[in-house]
Amino acid sequence: MASFKRYGLILLTTAASAALSACNGADNVASPGAGEVVIVQPTPTPTPTATPTPTAPITAAQFAAATAQGTPAVTITADQQLAIVNAGTNNNVNGTGASLNGVYPVSATSLTTALDPSTINPFFTSTNFVGALNGPTDTSFQGWTCNSTSANFGGTSAACSAVPAVGSGGATAACPTGTIDDGVLTVGTTNTGFRACRLPTNITADLTLPKIAGVFYRLRGQTEVGADLGATGGAGVTLTIAAGVVIAADASEATNDLLLVNRGSKIQAVGTRDAPIVFTSQQNLVSNGVSDVTQGQWGGIILLGRSTTAICATGTGGANPTPCQQAIEGVTQRFYGGTNEADSSGQMSYVQIRYSGIAISDGNELQGLTLGATGSGTVLDHIQSHNSADDGIEIFGGTTNVKYIAVTGADDDGFDVDNGWRGFMQFMVAAQKVSGATADSFATEIDSNGAEDLIPRTWGRYANFTFIQTATNAPAAIRLRGGADMTFVNGVVKSPSGSACVNMIAQEAPGGVPTTIRPANPAISDQGPPVFNSIYFSCQGR
Repeated sequence: MASFKRYGLILLTTAASAALSACNGADNVASPGAGEVVIVQPTPTPTPTATPTPTAPITAAQFAAATAQGTPAVTITADQQLAIVNAGTNNNVNGTGASLNGVYPVSATSLTTALDPSTINPFFTSTNFVGALNGPTDTSFQGWTCNSTSANFGGTSAACSAVPAVGSGGATAACPTGTIDDGVLTVGTTNTGFRACRLPTNITADLTLPKIAGVFYRLRGQTEVGADLGATGGAGVTLTIAAGVVIAADASEATNDLLLVNRGSKIQAVGTRDAPIVFTSQQNLVSNGVSDVTQGQWGGIILLGRSTTAICATGTGGANPTPCQQAIEGVTQRFYGGTNEADSSGQMSYVQIRYSGIAISDGNELQGLTLGATGSGTVLDHIQSHNSADDGIEIFGGTTNVKYIAVTGADDDGFDVDNGWRGFMQFMVAAQKVSGATADSFATEIDSNGAEDLIPRTWGRYANFTFIQTATNAPAAIRLRGGADMTFVNGVVKSPSGSACVNMIAQEAPGGVPTTIRPANPAISDQGPPVFNSIYFSCQGR
């Protein structure tokens, strides 16, 4: 969100695992799996210039940003924040940017001693390195991603600005049943064009979008999968998208184009490493139609589920007959929430979401990917959000876990979590926009919407992440506030000169103890201060 954002994730000690089990068993979760590896040598660019190694240890004021909040005002001092990080194991707060070549480590040796996250929860893949990538020859993010000045994954990844692989033959291709023939889009003097097959505004029956050479599928306006069947309703419809399919927003009219999957319905968008599914703007279908600074050309993807959320609309939750639910931002009167933590909104694997994100008003935005109380049955892995005009991914409540996700070029936060989300994320890359990012831009923002002690409490574990904050006007790379409970393991965090690595914020809890960093209290499902283990920090452009 533009002025009050949130986001959080991944990893867990034995004590924290027990605490989560007490909080409705969110550690019993499905894992998307690690994915195969293609042996292709990366060629990440640009190569950074050498950074002089600082001779003096970092100071607390350089490492952490202190922010006052609440009435009376509460500030977690920079010294307190640095002490919390230093209380963890294997952390290096004096790292330098010379250890990275773009998103890749320059050496095959782990930047600091790693922990094995699989011993924490079975969702996590066993690793012996910190960061999302295991040295300069790791190919796990290649092929299914696209490259830009924000992040270059090398290998077979094409440029994000390149025209996706729609194929030829659009002039004679036929649109499949259930779609609307919108004619041929002329894309150049040497190409007869792409056939536009428009999705209906309301998808009321199961629909499959096959890969057809020369065909792209068009979104016009607010395209919805199924109708909202409520917090406890039955099964809806399924939108199935084949590997290699390209879906583009309609540039010919002014409405906010987006894809929304309502509660009870599902999306099955399963690409492959070599044939990812691409959601993009129609401008991206024309050579030189977009560039590295293009963003905000359509509204993105919204998945709404029936898992739990902490923020309830009036008349829901508590003693009300309707379980806690809330309206999702960015659209009107579309709700998320329920009681089924294992709820499934389908699967998205090997998917790119390019040039999305629309700020409708302050605090009311469309992101690259928005999750509203989706459950642990929802499978999300190998997903890239590129050049969102707002967040790369924003999560409101729910219990969904994510593995292999890249947010590149986001104008606001990379990963933003809120409203009682509880889950795990592993293999995460956030490489913020190189220029022009908002002053409230963070690689991750973790929050509880100012409701410090609502249950479920925002609770997450991040493992194997690489956060590269490039916005010099942003306070830090990681913002953590609202009494959220987080553990960070096996990470690399880099921030530019003028930006700290960490920014912890709290309000005053009963007894005058600041939330977010107060001692553990099982009575209110509070794990205690955030935990940092095996994190390599390169702060303030060091």
